Amino acid sequence: MSLSVAIITHNADKQLDACLQSASFADEILIVDSGSTDGTVEIARRHGAKVMHKEWLGFGPQKQFAVSAASYDWVLCLDADERISDSLREAIVAELRAPRGAVYALSRRNRFLGRWLRHGEGYPDWCVRLFHRREARWSDDPVHERVVTAAPVQRLSGDLLHESAQTLERYLEKQNRYTSLAARQLYAQGRRASIWHLAFAPLARFVKFYILRLGCLDGLPGMVHVCIGCMNSFNKYAKLMALQRGAAQRDAAPE
Repeated sequence: MSLSVAIITHNADKQLDACLQSASFADEILIVDSGSTDGTVEIARRHGAKVMHKEWLGFGPQKQFAVSAASYDWVLCLDADERISDSLREAIVAELRAPRGAVYALSRRNRFLGRWLRHGEGYPDWCVRLFHRREARWSDDPVHERVVTAAPVQRLSGDLLHESAQTLERYLEKQNRYTSLAARQLYAQGRRASIWHLAFAPLARFVKFYILRLGCLDGLPGMVHVCIGCMNSFNKYAKLMALQRGAAQRDAAPE
C-alpha cells in the first residue's frame, strides 16, 4: 500500500528536520504551509517533500485540506514537532502490507521539561493519525480537532514521539491561544459556563490524570504538565464566561 505523510506547518524549522527524517519511509511527504517566514519550506524541499501553500483555515480544516491534497488514499498525519519511532515505523509498514482495518490510533509519548512522560495525560496519549481517507476525515474544529470515522479504530504498537515544548514560556503561550480558541468554539456552539465549571473541571482533571492515571510518578515534569492542563480547563471556562458577559452587556446596552 502506498502511503502519504501529511504535515501542516507554520514557522516550524526548529522541529521539522527530525520529523521529516523519521517519515522518510513514506511514498510521499506533503507539507501544507500557511506562510512560514523561517526556513521551514527550504527544509521540506531539501527532504524531497511536496510543498503547498494554504492560508490558515483552522487546525481541523487545514489538516483535512492536506489529506485531500495527498496523492494516496492511505494518509499518516503528523505535526512538525512529532517524529515516528523505529518501532512505530516497523508497525506501520507491516500493517499496510495486510491491513486489519482502515483507521488506526497511535500511542503518542510526550516529552516535557526534558523528560519523556510515562503516565498521566502524557502517555499513552492515543490519537488517530493513520487512516484510509475514504473511511475517515478531520473534524471542522478550529482547535482540539479530531478524526471523525464510523469505522472501528485499531491500535498500533510503537510510539509517536512528541516534543511538546521547546521552552515552558512557548508552551504556555500556545496553551493560552488554544484556550481562547476553545472558548470561542464553545460559545459558538451555544455552550455556557458557570462557577461550577471553574471550580470542579480543573479539580476533576487533576484527580483523573495526577492520581488515577499516576501522573505523580513522572516527578516534577509530570506535576507541572498536569497542573497546566488543569489551568487550561479553568482558563477555557473563564474566557467562555467573559464572552457570555460581554454578550449580555451588549444586549443590555440602550440603543
